[in-house]
Amino acid sequence: MFRIRYIYPLLFTGFISLSAISCQEQTEHTAPAIHARDSVPLMTSYGVNTLISDSGVIKYRIVTEQWIVNPNLNPSRYIFDKGVLLTQFDEKFNVFSYIQCDTAYYYDKKKLWELRSRVRILTKSGIRFSSEELYWDENKHELYSNKFSRLVTPERSLQGRYFRSDEQMTKYYVSNTSGSFVKGDMIGNSSSPAPTGNAGDSTANSVPQTQPRPRSNLQN
Repeated sequence: MFRIRYIYPLLFTGFISLSAISCQEQTEHTAPAIHARDSVPLMTSYGVNTLISDSGVIKYRIVTEQWIVNPNLNPSRYIFDKGVLLTQFDEKFNVFSYIQCDTAYYYDKKKLWELRSRVRILTKSGIRFSSEELYWDENKHELYSNKFSRLVTPERSLQGRYFRSDEQMTKYYVSNTSGSFVKGDMIGNSSSPAPTGNAGDSTANSVPQTQPRPRSNLQN
């Protein structure tokens, strides 16, 4: 009886002491608050396969594995980092033009597309374009690339280190070019063979020659 009477107060005192020590050693582990200025996407969609209509008629399709909308980045943008395919249909739903690349960014405030890696384009007039980079400025209605590009039309094949054209690729400029042309394509009525290879700077449809555009300074 003596031992039991004095053990309980000792245990109680020991428990109080341990509780005080443990309370003093507690540390809070909290994550920082998320603010609107942080680069958190507004929307992320997976497995996108969307049809787009114009005046009630289906004309376009967007296919991408991942579509991110992030207005908190500077500049704000749509991100297609898993590849994207944009196709255009005729009235019979036949595909007559497309844009394809491994990565794409659309800067919505600037109305500027940036296409990267294995960029492939087919226009409705049958012109084919390929490069590792292409910018599409919707405000200026022009396309340009600062990397090696290749353009194939029904009349000629061109390749060069700088490319600029209108949105339809009917008026274009290629610098440091080489390519092949049909007879008389660039020499009027002359009966001499058309030049092939090392063609220098080439233009089509009276596009003035200009210095290459400096690379875009947009940051990811």
